[in-house]
Amino acid sequence: MAYNVQSVANWFLSKEPMTPKKLQKVLYYAYSWFLTLENENPEELENKLFDEKFEAWVHGPVIYSIYDQYRHKGYQEIEKFEGQLPTFDEDTVDILQQVWEVYGQYNGNELETLTHQESPWLNARKGYQPLDRCREELEDKDIFECYIQRVQ
Repeated sequence: MAYNVQSVANWFLSKEPMTPKKLQKVLYYAYSWFLTLENENPEELENKLFDEKFEAWVHGPVIYSIYDQYRHKGYQEIEKFEGQLPTFDEDTVDILQQVWEVYGQYNGNELETLTHQESPWLNARKGYQPLDRCREELEDKDIFECYIQRVQ
């Protein structure tokens, strides 16, 4: 069962205020880790954290709906979320917590640099110049194959 992407965003925003760029990147890593840890092989990727797709923008993977919601913030931080958090199952909470422990220490620019070195974003941007606008979607299979190498 996939969750609502805003619920996942709120979970991360409940940790600390952050820029829209950092939020996008921690959502990307949460999605990637969940996809990799909750599926058996790249041919059957049915278990997803949420249904939204990431696009290969200049500054790394972006979910358009989250971008649109926080675009008015620009480079300013989104306030810490203080509302009621959704209930996630135990495995999901564990994955979100692990992602936060690994990536939460970085700022948006540092996370952007990491995503720019990884095959899912690079593959989706093939044929584009570094500053070209791009709305190509990152492929779940590319994400799985990139991250499964790290957990084996």
